[in-house]
Amino acid sequence: MLLSKGQKADITKGRDVNDITVQLGWNTLRSGIGVDAAAFLLSGQNRCERDEDFIFYGNPVSRDGAVAHAAEGENRASLSISLSRIPEQYVRIAVTLTIYEGEQRNQRMKDLSGLQLTLTDRRTGEELHRFEYGADLSEETAVVAGELYRHQGEWKFSAIGSGYNGGLAALCSSYGLEVEQESGNEAAAAAEVVERETELVEQTPQAIPQPGAEPPVNVLSSINLRKKLVELTLVKKKLTGVTARVGIVLDITGSMRSLYARGVVQEVVERILAVASKFDDNGSLDVWVYDTEFSRLPPVTERELGSYVFTHITNNDAIHKFGRNNEPPVMRDVIQKYTKEEPDTTPVFIIFINDGGVVKLTRKVIMAASPLPIFWQFVGIGDSDFEVLKQLDTMSGRLVDNASFMHLDRIEDVSDEELYDQLLNEFPQWLKAAKAKGIL
Repeated sequence: MLLSKGQKADITKGRDVNDITVQLGWNTLRSGIGVDAAAFLLSGQNRCERDEDFIFYGNPVSRDGAVAHAAEGENRASLSISLSRIPEQYVRIAVTLTIYEGEQRNQRMKDLSGLQLTLTDRRTGEELHRFEYGADLSEETAVVAGELYRHQGEWKFSAIGSGYNGGLAALCSSYGLEVEQESGNEAAAAAEVVERETELVEQTPQAIPQPGAEPPVNVLSSINLRKKLVELTLVKKKLTGVTARVGIVLDITGSMRSLYARGVVQEVVERILAVASKFDDNGSLDVWVYDTEFSRLPPVTERELGSYVFTHITNNDAIHKFGRNNEPPVMRDVIQKYTKEEPDTTPVFIIFINDGGVVKLTRKVIMAASPLPIFWQFVGIGDSDFEVLKQLDTMSGRLVDNASFMHLDRIEDVSDEELYDQLLNEFPQWLKAAKAKGIL
């Protein structure tokens, strides 16, 4: 259905629709124009009540995981939205486009053409609505393309296409977000808008890139500070100068569902990436997920960190999710990668996240792997009994003790300092023992 400006259309009424994609496209009539898409999650007062309710390239996933931003090349971006997961306090979602530093660079909406928005049912691929707009825009540097909104228990879409002067800062102010601009820099304003409410955030504004330039580090990420904390821990553990390949194995069984939905797993990936960044010269973290099946995923780096879990795991239909535990197959694939595909005597440090139910055959894999340059650090989360993992330190018949277990009831409540101290507690002893036995 092709919508006209001002028209309203049903999204969920009469349809079995829940997960949708809002795709925005445009063409640039001049070179060097940077265009950014964003979403504002709005309360009944038509305002963002928290900085985190502004979803854009620097804060690509909402806290509940219901809304995610993704760039799709120079002239396209999308928002993936799970309507049933939108908390009740949000009654509208405003979808916007802005021209980076439009006023300063004398770049305006008249320098764009082909502005359009499409709404698609993500499950079936059916295009629900299309809105072509912008023919009446001229000197503006931002536009509210449309709004999703609740109406009598259903979701509807309003085709708006209204322009703003003042770019991103003007939009933020209109939705109740306080911004501070430095030298007219909208990027600094954006960084201020999305400042995370935590003492661990570094408050250094990042520049919005021009098309073709490398993307900035996620302005929400505290990765730089976490790397400093890891470095302090390495000094404490006498691990400075140690090189290691680092991987993480993530439990994605049914009992882990809420931790993925609440962003806890995304946070864990960031915290472990800081460890990988200090150990590994390439600054990447190898990633696996598993339940009854397993998947080896692309490594995560600081550039891809922002929406990694959403993009590669929760929103990836190829990933088998929320089944039962079966650890040995994914462990064998870890061994395959580091000893067959990429043979090297560089030590491997594997952080294995699990919330219980480990199968007993896991012990046999660990025993068989004891002559290999791999150390397994198991992290149990939640309130399971972890019977198998608790026996790791007392297992006999191994060339060296190549595994350790730590239990954190709520990993999200554990400070970075404590997490890194426990993670790296037994790794130094294994390094020493492995060198003595000629493994390294």
